[in-house]
Amino acid sequence: MLTRMPPLRYHRWTRAEYERLVDRGVFTTDARIELLDGLLVVREPQGDRHAAAMAALHLALQRAFGRGFHVRVGSPIALDDTSEPEPDLAVVPGAPWDYGAGHPSGPVLVAEISETSLAKDRLRKGGLYARAGIADYWVVNLVAGVLEVYRQPVRAPSRRYGWKYGSVRLLKRNTVVAPLARPRARIRVADVLP
Repeated sequence: MLTRMPPLRYHRWTRAEYERLVDRGVFTTDARIELLDGLLVVREPQGDRHAAAMAALHLALQRAFGRGFHVRVGSPIALDDTSEPEPDLAVVPGAPWDYGAGHPSGPVLVAEISETSLAKDRLRKGGLYARAGIADYWVVNLVAGVLEVYRQPVRAPSRRYGWKYGSVRLLKRNTVVAPLARPRARIRVADVLP
């Protein structure tokens, strides 16, 4: 006779609990985890193409935004009470030391570089970023060789986290894109793709 197993119970972490664990040194520096909707999720290691794409997009975003903004690389953002993702790049108002006492909560643009993490970046992280009201979310899709631009967060009860982006554009190498927060700036898609 088989014994019926009770369902697994999970503990959903709050951002405050997670930050206390980080401050106490519970996680090693090579742990590579992030908090997504209360769950501790392991981040994939970066390959050569991923690192090169991050550097290329970082340079393009710095040029496009200039003074008054800071481009963070792989640093946490305080998304909501249960999420503290570490996007590959996030553009935030101000200077680096403006966030010496707390992670930024209002990025004007978030970007992920995707090769092996495409589904997670599109659905999981995209849903969280939409739920947080991030108006400009970009995915550098290294598999298809396109820049995916997600805009207009909208409620979507059938989706994970209850949100999605209403506008999705797939931009090829020969196009340009302007960040919503810097509409006069132009970034050539070819500059951020291999």
